[in-house]
Amino acid sequence: MAVQSQDYGRKPGLLQILHDTRYVFWREMLLPLRDPFSLIFSLVQPLIFLGLFGPLLSSAVGAPAFGGQSTLQWFLPGVVVMIALFGTSMTGSNLQYELMTGSYERILATPLSRSALMIGRALKEWAPLVIQGLLISVVCIPFGFVFHPLHVLFGLIILGIFGIGLGALSYALALVSQNKEWIFWGVQQTLLFPLMILSGIMLPIESGPGWMKIASWFNPLTYLVNAERELFSGAVGTDTLLGLLAAAVTAVVGMAVGIRAISRNIN
Repeated sequence: MAVQSQDYGRKPGLLQILHDTRYVFWREMLLPLRDPFSLIFSLVQPLIFLGLFGPLLSSAVGAPAFGGQSTLQWFLPGVVVMIALFGTSMTGSNLQYELMTGSYERILATPLSRSALMIGRALKEWAPLVIQGLLISVVCIPFGFVFHPLHVLFGLIILGIFGIGLGALSYALALVSQNKEWIFWGVQQTLLFPLMILSGIMLPIESGPGWMKIASWFNPLTYLVNAERELFSGAVGTDTLLGLLAAAVTAVVGMAVGIRAISRNIN
């Protein structure tokens, strides 16, 4: 796809940003399209969690903790959120590879809008998330999962919005920690597991001590998990609205931080 030239001395207009964003998005999407098995293989770990951890969860916690739902109906939305959390938080490692090989510098030499470089990369995180979420939901139908198509699709759209923000933050971290991979992985791993545990993905947060419940209020992932569980159960309510708001705030903050990081990296 040819890239239209633009005057470096002027800020690009909206149409130019949209055009460049489409170009960057398609460039990034070619990687998973050329290697679709990577998307399929990434579902192995979530399926292991569902198959091995699910039965243990049911016997250890008990059905009342799931609000009258089956273990699978309660646990699957959390696993789908886990896919988004692990997948998008590690996307900055791809950018680090480009920084090491010099391909990122070649992209910067093009007349592409600098904002589009981040927006296109972040939007790329949305499509694989939706595909993976749909696949794992369909796989679980024979095992008792009640599939609500429109609700699940809306939940995956919310998850995609969140993935855009988290992907942008991951890219920003990669730019800040370039040439120091250990910083990227150190920060990513340090934040990943507390966010996951305090959101109630693995176990009901209501079963924890008071301080964990209070900490979960400040975790945007908590509202996302609650929204996915409400939607996957076939309902729409306050949890859905709060989850959508948390996803939107994450996307806005992530894009703002990401665009600022890429602009500072250029300067």
